[in-house]
Amino acid sequence: MKLWHCVDARSMRCLWAIEELKLLGKTVDFELVTLPFPPRVYHKQFLKKNIVGTIPLLEDRGQKLTESNAISQYICDKYGPTSLTVKSNEAFYGEYLNWLHHGEATLTFPQTVVLRYTLQEPGRADTAAVDYARWFGARQRLLNTALEDGRRYLVGNRFTIADISVAYALYLGTTLKIDGQVLSSR
Repeated sequence: MKLWHCVDARSMRCLWAIEELKLLGKTVDFELVTLPFPPRVYHKQFLKKNIVGTIPLLEDRGQKLTESNAISQYICDKYGPTSLTVKSNEAFYGEYLNWLHHGEATLTFPQTVVLRYTLQEPGRADTAAVDYARWFGARQRLLNTALEDGRRYLVGNRFTIADISVAYALYLGTTLKIDGQVLSSR
């Protein structure tokens, strides 16, 4: 199994899941390849591996996965059973799936616009970058409301890859300096 990774990129979710599995006593056999970000610009030969040029990429026995949460789930299923996932017969399964995908689809999505137009193409869409930074702040409301009860983990009173998914989005917000956006009520 080979994981293609960039520092601070979404592939951190996959690497974090692997490290958590190791802490749980699982043996995870993988090769880590770290590339400069974005690899489609700074490591053009990567496009032969992943035509879109995005990170992460997991290669395993002829299969290629490119979505960070799918890779985390794949790794947990392959090396499980593990408490890092919630099974379909558990009470919190629906909530787990929602948070797992919320981290990427709801929280990380607006950050990609901010990243592109503030770091990769500054001056091209400054208004969009500002608007999406605010949107990221607004999208944290569900998370803030869920955590008001003092819970330590998002679901099932245990640490799961849903926590990794959401935590990465919050981490990315701090690296982009959009974690403390003041929001209007719009």
